[in-house]
Amino acid sequence: MLSSLLLSGAASWAPSLGPATRPAVRAARVSPATAAPLMVAEPARPEAFVGSTFGSNSAMFYRQGMLVLEDGTRLRGVSFGCEKPVSGEVVFTTGMVGYPESLTDPSYRGQMLVMTYPIVGNYGVPDDEVDEWGLPKHFESDSIQVTALIVADYSHHHSHWSSRRSLSQWLNEQGVPALYGIDTRLLTKKIREKGALRATIEFDPAVARGGEPVLPAFEDPNERNLVAEVSLKEPRVFNKGGKFKVLATDCGIKYNIIRSLLQRGCEVTLVPWDTPLLPLLEDHDGLFLSNGPGNPAMADKTVGHIRDAIAAMESGELPVKPLFGICLGNQLLGRAAGATTYKLPFGNRGQNQPVVNLLSKRCFITPQNHGYALDADKLPEGWMPIFENRNDGSNEGIMHKERPWITAQFHPEAKSGPSDTAFLFDLFLEAMGNPALPLTPALERGKYAAPEPKPLSKVLLLGSGGLSIGQAGEFDYSGGQAIKALKEAGLQVVLINPNIASVQTNTEGQGQLAADQVYLMPVTPDTVETIIERERPEGIILSMGGQTGLNCGVALEKSGVLEKYGVRVLGTSVAAIEATEDRGIFSDKLNEIGERIAPSFACDTLDEALEASKTIGFPCMVRCAFALGGLGSALIDTEEKFEAHCREAFASTPQVLVEKSLKGWKEVEYEVVRDVADNCITVCNMENFDPLGVHTGESIVIAPSQTLTDDEYHMLRTTAIKVVRHLGIVGECNIQYALDPHSNDYCIIEVNPRLSRSSALASKATGYPLASVAAKLALGNLLPDLTNSVTLSTTACFEPSLDYVVTKVPRWDLSKFDRVSREIGSAMKSVGEVMAIGRTWEESLQKALRMTDPAIAGYQPHDEFVAESEEELNRSLQVPTDTRIYAIAEAMKRGYSVDRIQSLTAIDPWFLWKLKRINDMGQILSEYTPKTLPAGTVLQAKKSGFSDAQVAKLTGSTELEIRALRKAMGVTPFVKQIDTMAAEFPAATNYLYMTYNGDEHDLDFEDKGTMVIGSGVYRIGSSVEFDWCAVSCIRTLRKLGHRAIMVNFNPETVSTDYDECDELYFEEISTERVMDIYEHEAAFGVIVSVGGQTPNNLALPLEAAGANILGTKPSDIDKAEDRNKFSSILDQIGVDQPDWREMSSIADAKAFCNSAGYPCLIRPSYVLSGAAMKVVFSDSDLERFLAVACEVSPDHPVVISKFIEGAKEIEVDAVACEGTVLNYAIAEHVENAGVHSGDATLVLPAQKLFVETVRRVKRISRQIASELKISGPFNLQLLAKDNEVKVIEANVRASRTFPFSSKTLKANFIELATKVMVGSNPPAMRISLLDNEYVGIKAPMFSFTRLVGADPVLGVEMASTGEVATFGEDAYDAILTSMISTGFRIPQRSVFLCLGPLEAKMAFLPEARCLISMGLRVSCSQGTYDFYKSRGLDVHLMHKPLSKTQPNIEDAIKSGEIDLVINVRDSKADDDSKTDGFLIRRAAVDSSVCLLTDIKLATLITEAIHRRKPMNIKAWDEFGS
Repeated sequence: MLSSLLLSGAASWAPSLGPATRPAVRAARVSPATAAPLMVAEPARPEAFVGSTFGSNSAMFYRQGMLVLEDGTRLRGVSFGCEKPVSGEVVFTTGMVGYPESLTDPSYRGQMLVMTYPIVGNYGVPDDEVDEWGLPKHFESDSIQVTALIVADYSHHHSHWSSRRSLSQWLNEQGVPALYGIDTRLLTKKIREKGALRATIEFDPAVARGGEPVLPAFEDPNERNLVAEVSLKEPRVFNKGGKFKVLATDCGIKYNIIRSLLQRGCEVTLVPWDTPLLPLLEDHDGLFLSNGPGNPAMADKTVGHIRDAIAAMESGELPVKPLFGICLGNQLLGRAAGATTYKLPFGNRGQNQPVVNLLSKRCFITPQNHGYALDADKLPEGWMPIFENRNDGSNEGIMHKERPWITAQFHPEAKSGPSDTAFLFDLFLEAMGNPALPLTPALERGKYAAPEPKPLSKVLLLGSGGLSIGQAGEFDYSGGQAIKALKEAGLQVVLINPNIASVQTNTEGQGQLAADQVYLMPVTPDTVETIIERERPEGIILSMGGQTGLNCGVALEKSGVLEKYGVRVLGTSVAAIEATEDRGIFSDKLNEIGERIAPSFACDTLDEALEASKTIGFPCMVRCAFALGGLGSALIDTEEKFEAHCREAFASTPQVLVEKSLKGWKEVEYEVVRDVADNCITVCNMENFDPLGVHTGESIVIAPSQTLTDDEYHMLRTTAIKVVRHLGIVGECNIQYALDPHSNDYCIIEVNPRLSRSSALASKATGYPLASVAAKLALGNLLPDLTNSVTLSTTACFEPSLDYVVTKVPRWDLSKFDRVSREIGSAMKSVGEVMAIGRTWEESLQKALRMTDPAIAGYQPHDEFVAESEEELNRSLQVPTDTRIYAIAEAMKRGYSVDRIQSLTAIDPWFLWKLKRINDMGQILSEYTPKTLPAGTVLQAKKSGFSDAQVAKLTGSTELEIRALRKAMGVTPFVKQIDTMAAEFPAATNYLYMTYNGDEHDLDFEDKGTMVIGSGVYRIGSSVEFDWCAVSCIRTLRKLGHRAIMVNFNPETVSTDYDECDELYFEEISTERVMDIYEHEAAFGVIVSVGGQTPNNLALPLEAAGANILGTKPSDIDKAEDRNKFSSILDQIGVDQPDWREMSSIADAKAFCNSAGYPCLIRPSYVLSGAAMKVVFSDSDLERFLAVACEVSPDHPVVISKFIEGAKEIEVDAVACEGTVLNYAIAEHVENAGVHSGDATLVLPAQKLFVETVRRVKRISRQIASELKISGPFNLQLLAKDNEVKVIEANVRASRTFPFSSKTLKANFIELATKVMVGSNPPAMRISLLDNEYVGIKAPMFSFTRLVGADPVLGVEMASTGEVATFGEDAYDAILTSMISTGFRIPQRSVFLCLGPLEAKMAFLPEARCLISMGLRVSCSQGTYDFYKSRGLDVHLMHKPLSKTQPNIEDAIKSGEIDLVINVRDSKADDDSKTDGFLIRRAAVDSSVCLLTDIKLATLITEAIHRRKPMNIKAWDEFGS
């Protein structure tokens, strides 16, 4: 059995994961006689392994230890160090990297160090190599200084090119105990609240050794002279003969302090702590006072020597010598000057402490490690504080007003941590060069003088338009945050964005701040100029609207429009934007500061690109300037492919960059924030799971980075700040790196000078509101003056500390498209992404994988990936695809080693070892049945991220049975907060997640709330429109006085912005997790009907598990979702529908289709966006597509119905209360039935419906609402032909058209529905559609440009990735504005027609004449040419691609001769062959030529172009007013 096997290396499995052999994993307490009682974690919690890993050094000597605090708390953990009892003071550090440096820092002497970042040991420990001065290169002293190490999770398998041993091995070598598996957040909060605590570590008797545990006594190390313990015993001289001679007193000096002086050419004489200084100082140029541990009062002997030296210099007995002190040195100098020191409650330890220079007002991020502080108020005359902690106000340094004497409480030498203040060493050297020079001018350098404020009352904000691959809902989030920030500043906000489904385009904020004017108009230079002329804003923000807004703003600046109207760009300047977007300028800018980029050439022509490729060689990377999501980029391996790719690239960009391939390097990125005063921070760093070559939007991404050492982390951080300052970014940006996995070598890939997808991810990963802060900085605010919106007490000028790990996984829908390669690379194909939070990476990853699709159980082989042969599997590992993570799971199942998988994938072994642990945990689970399953194994599985359903499948059980079993065992998750500071400061945050790696909740559950389930991941069919619905719902709940609890996991959304609700759970949308939250919160009820199909599918299982579902009853929802039940109900109530039959067999299906007559429609149940829905024209079609339909809907019926050709499709959005319709909207599709409603062009109010048709539609809506007893939102889709109306389907939930209907009719349907669902009994909101004085048209956005190989035609399965909507006086006005908003361009020169069906040629005849009458050259394919030529039209012949005859349409499209292609297919049947039509359509898409494939839409657009008049530009509220 695997559970009794030992693994090689430092880690191993214990003999059993059962409860009989392991001590309890819970926070315990001693008896009341010895300590005050404290809260204990759930008493029923079982015995088990702790953390995500299995075992310690070996199974035989596996032991656990007990951390005992002086207040009586006892916390059990697993030993991974030397197993000896110790005592000391428990302190914490919030640094996320640098454990070798921290553990060897002498300032930690006598202390048990708690690391708040949960995963430690990832990159092992380097060797004992020394530098040219004999100092260890990687450590801060000759040995580990901490008394013990305490962490949440230990990585038994480390991975780094510099590593020579594991952390566990090193700790054992040095005799230092260490425990993992402890809830370090619980511990940090306790220290925060009670101060640093005395503690002991006790160990259980050894399994094989016997004996009793030794119980050490509590000890306060601060009562010892720790300085004397760590100081050297004899003087030591470094770099004899250096430029300046520095006398350094060693109170526990860090080696990097010595190195920092030596690197600057100093000779350093290091003397013991108690050495008299005055006799030696005369022969030296300066005095250095070092850091050190403990209470400064214990070093009063040193203080006396300092006082003597100061007095001698003051009296003239000794020439004035510069003096520089760090950390303890600050306190010692202060005491020598006459001030006092005091003990901080819990000290300042970490790498992100914000310190303000009181002279320049600049704020620096500093590493710190001290438990005492100087009382600067007690400084005598002549002295002054120079640095102050921006968070707690404590002193961070002093200086003499006249003498060159200065100290820093922080660590400018920065090991570990940022080196932003290393300039203080240079200042010390300057002072030694000329002691008479005052320090003040140097310390005032960079002081910001705010310019005279310019008038600013109105700001224009550019949105990103409709969602597309590479530019999705993240810009709704960032734009929405910007609007709130601007409104808080008292400004008027004008927004231009045609994305009607976005939250930011609301003008009624429902309790949140909204834009003053919203223009649902194209974000194009012409339109924006007109609005600028109309609104006269003084400022414009370009960084919140993605590449669309950025490119538009650059065009406005270049054309002189902004200057003409006196509009200034707020935040990052256009010059800085161009310096990042233009690859040539960018390269030059980086070269100016000596930064490294991959060898590259910026090319403006194809010939230049071809020449560059010869210099660079193959393979090489091609990137496009001014592009989003890697559009147009690719890794090219041959000259032939290179030329073809560059031709396509130049069709959409003016410039390409040809650069050397760095495939296989790590990809890392940092989010950077800078204000106008040059205060600069990095908010989040992230590491890609996939090596370079896979776009960061396509890769699994982990925050923070897991495999970077302190050197690498801060090397890249320092570079990021250097680059951003040089470029002049003001606000937020991100920088991406390639990092050599075998050295410290790196290259900069790019800088995005705006909010991006990564910015939204970083905001949600850290809790730091990047967009809001960036907007405030654009107004000229300074970072130190802004407040951390989570703690509400600390500054926004800080770098968040995480005590959890975040994993982002993309979502692809490539299976929807035939011919599209499943391979992923440098250009984005994913349509959405998820983010999961855990306290182990295993937990975080498994949650994230499940979030991408309900069908995914976690990290395990999946049906989506199939490899028949070993060769096929190897290729799937070598070549990245959207299913590679499941290929890795399959490989592990087949016995592939980590080394073998790493050699095929180039993925860092650290990640692969973690995946191996999940795989092995799954094998252990499979050895049990529910009856034999030990509680410890269940807990361990949950700590490793296994869901109940996953455990059930592996143990031959059911999800509900496992849920009941684990709850009986006491295995339940804990709720933790995201507070940006790893519990260092109290946080007023409602931002929550759940984890099994903990021992207490971060909050109490008192007030019952109403849960709203969000939409989850964006995918084709479920996008920003459902986030609008969810946000409208939670805002309404709060207005009604309900406590709104949001559950969602999509980092791109507004609903996951924590200021939108009372509690935000960033969690899975599954029965298991929703019920966990429901039970913890004792919620009033759950709303499932506003988040789309995913939460709606949970209605029945949630009700079965005991949840109160608000709104329509789950049994009635099921009647609509189950195709068979719904069709039966329609028959019962006498509502017409196409002939139908539930499929019972292939033969039965064929019989029905042949009886009803082809074409027929296959309709699975409980699916979104028409998944697997197909129109079939023959028996062979039927057989082929039925198999797919049964796959996507295995547990529900598949229905076949007669497909009615030539019918008009009608859509109804409505709200009902107990079966009575309260409000409705009736819209029509431009395209005939056969185009999915999400891909159709929608007109509201309907313009071409008979009055009787409308009556019938309303009557049917009432009948269905009554029969299903609907309470809440619903949507109907119907067919109308020859004045007959037939029902296609009902969705008893909000639909994607609800934002469009609500904003067009100016009545919030979701607000009404929410009131219904919580029992507020709202009155009906009757709307007369005939009274509307304007028309709204919703047009879909497609991303076929990115889906290479996809046939860009429309069908019954949805393909669009987003939508826009605009208004006009009539449909002709509205259609053009909407189409322009999607990127459509009015043809100026030529149009090509290829119309297959005769009826299409006939229908388009008047429009063809119109096109010619407008002076356009109309070219046609042979059949279309013959038809129109015979009717006297002046058309021109273009031959089809496969004919290879000239003039050939494919060549004409690629050469840019054609402005618009109208291509209508002959047959609706699917055809896998590459037909002429396919080649024409694909050429148009690949060459960025506008394409229309529906005859009715083409007719409407052509007529609109013919009638064209100046665009009717109005704000939203002006329509109908």
